Amino acid sequence: MGRKLFQVIKPGLLTTFQDLGRTGYQEYGVVVSGAMDDFSLQIANLLVGNKRDEAGLEVTMMGPALKVLEDAVIAITGGNLSPRVNGQPAPMWKSFAVKEGQLIEFGQPLEGIRSYISVAGGFDLPAVMGSNSTYLKAKIGGLNGRALEKEDILYGTDNPHAVTGRSLHYDEIPKYEKEVTARVILGPHQDAFTDEAIKTFLSSSYEITPQSDRMGYRLKGPELSHKITADIISEAIPLGGIQVPANGQPIILMADRQTTGGYTRIATVISADIPLLAQAAPGAHVRFKEVGMDEAQDLYFKKQKIVSVLEKIIV
Repeated sequence: MGRKLFQVIKPGLLTTFQDLGRTGYQEYGVVVSGAMDDFSLQIANLLVGNKRDEAGLEVTMMGPALKVLEDAVIAITGGNLSPRVNGQPAPMWKSFAVKEGQLIEFGQPLEGIRSYISVAGGFDLPAVMGSNSTYLKAKIGGLNGRALEKEDILYGTDNPHAVTGRSLHYDEIPKYEKEVTARVILGPHQDAFTDEAIKTFLSSSYEITPQSDRMGYRLKGPELSHKITADIISEAIPLGGIQVPANGQPIILMADRQTTGGYTRIATVISADIPLLAQAAPGAHVRFKEVGMDEAQDLYFKKQKIVSVLEKIIV
């Protein structure tokens, strides 16, 4: 066990350890999990001098209160949940020092719904199938397969190269809107839908319902009709796949999605836009815009370039 870093005074609504996911096990029915907003997690890690795939804390809507047990360097990225240290506003998208005895807290969500906390050196956690990501339904990964609880002690490892004051350029910090435009690649089951359904899908606004979670965003809006049936032979499910069951209401599949599914998928959200969706709260609205594969790849590489440039400078 490493050094004691934080004591959980309040756990928050849902605070879990996440990295970039548990890859390579979907064929055995093990879900990927990982950070909902992987861009923010990677940046948080790089700002404190970690590798981009180190596990951090994913904070959802109502943040925790953490007592600092030993001096550390941290970064907070993602949604602005009004972070504070000893009652004073804490910087976002920038590494900074916290001192023994201080209290890290969060207040009202101002923009986005998920923050990420990284610590220089990383958290000391046992890997499960090569990942520290928490998957709550299977009770694996992270801290005993569960969310943080009051009185938990969080451990970390040393990082002699930790430096404060590293930040992401203002122009590269994402803006989280209350209405999200998610760019999509149509298909793979586009032919299962009527022409009117495709037109409706690309021209309508859908509300994210309260039944949404890390597994998927259930949407409410104009019904999307099938030519014959919503059912298909079960097949592998990608991140961002948009299933449409018999009720005609889309479901965007997210980090904790099942490994296979038996409903038609009208489209897939491109990788570059998943982090924006991850920051959208229930009640927010989503519109879909069709793009081609070349544009989707260009957008992905543009976003990854931000991470890669920062990685070369820092790590």
